[in-house]
Amino acid sequence: MASATDSRYGHRDVSDQNFDYMFKLLIIGNSSVGKTSFLFRYADDTFTSAFVSTVGIDFKVKTVYRNEKRVKLQIWDTAGQERYRTITTAYYRGAMGFILMYDITNEESYNAVQDWATQIKTYSWDNAQVILVGNKCDLEDERVVAPEMGKQLADQLGFEFFEASAKENIQVKQVLERLVDIICVKMSETLDTENMAGAGGKNIRFTDSVPPLQPKCSC
Repeated sequence: MASATDSRYGHRDVSDQNFDYMFKLLIIGNSSVGKTSFLFRYADDTFTSAFVSTVGIDFKVKTVYRNEKRVKLQIWDTAGQERYRTITTAYYRGAMGFILMYDITNEESYNAVQDWATQIKTYSWDNAQVILVGNKCDLEDERVVAPEMGKQLADQLGFEFFEASAKENIQVKQVLERLVDIICVKMSETLDTENMAGAGGKNIRFTDSVPPLQPKCSC
């Protein structure tokens, strides 16, 4: 496993305090659904077809600007294998958002979504935001999970839904931006509630409204 201090994982950024907020995000799901490729596409705009199973957990850091705020994203790529589950679930605490991923060409990975959702509920904080992502939508000829199935499951779980392709760079950036936006809205709502209850403090509002995005694959 690459060390968290490895230069590829932005250790210089970790020590950089020039940001307004930092969000810890996790990408979870079965092994080989494309979590690592998704992260590398977002953070570095790179893709490799070679599959190397993640051992334990790695992360990358990326800073984005949302509504005039500098938001540092610490995005963790988790191993999907059962033998690493104890390691990876330890990182759920403190995570503000999750990308729960399955492979549209692998029905088993889709069927496992419910179990992953249960783990989020068990190990993370109550207000963690989740987006369900059907990855590899470029492989339409190999598809076994219809978009409607993903949307139905997401609605059942109370998650938003996207189909994406790390290989073709479809909806990757949009997924992360949407996750950041809904976290910002939830934080704003929480601060509003605290202020109304007389908790005091400055009301920090990230955004007044978040326009819905179409969770469709454009391939």
